[in-house]
Amino acid sequence: MMARRIAWLLLLAALAWAGWQWARRHPESLPWTPLVLDQPIGAFTGRKLAALTRDAPHCRALLAAAGVAFTALPPVRRGQCGYADGVALTLRPAWRPAPLHTACPVAAALVVWERQVVRPAALRHFGQPVVAIDQLGSYNCRTIAGSARQSEHATADAIDIAGVRLRDGTRISVNDDWQAAADPARSAFLHDIRDGACRLF
Repeated sequence: MMARRIAWLLLLAALAWAGWQWARRHPESLPWTPLVLDQPIGAFTGRKLAALTRDAPHCRALLAAAGVAFTALPPVRRGQCGYADGVALTLRPAWRPAPLHTACPVAAALVVWERQVVRPAALRHFGQPVVAIDQLGSYNCRTIAGSARQSEHATADAIDIAGVRLRDGTRISVNDDWQAAADPARSAFLHDIRDGACRLF
């Protein structure tokens, strides 16, 4: 009986040690560790990004710590529309058109998405880097198409991505390349970066 208890205690100690070692190597997957935009995406990264909605100064500090060039924008208010935490981003790879104006938490999520999802996916699928991301805008005082509900665009909390440009001049278009029949590699790339975005937004 005593030997069994000792064995269980040793097993629990080994599990605790393994868990502690794993937590040291993967701070991005713990709910209580601070968000760092250059870390890999973890289980709680999306929640940490969403929490930035309540803390614009911290959001801007995270962008600065990640080496992101940005300018804080003055608040905008138009009825139910507007934002108080807008930033204008100047990113590399370039966003077209530039600069990109969006709410700071969206900007922070885009930095993580571009660095941890889009860049690696482009190298996996095409063996070359991304030089530009085409976007259709963020802030737009409007409702969701076909409904009376306010769009996330009305508070600059959404962005529409149109495509990605590679170093050799190739443009991968969401509109033209989403379906696998058109070009399997392009379609797989777009689905990969969409799936990665779903972990953040």
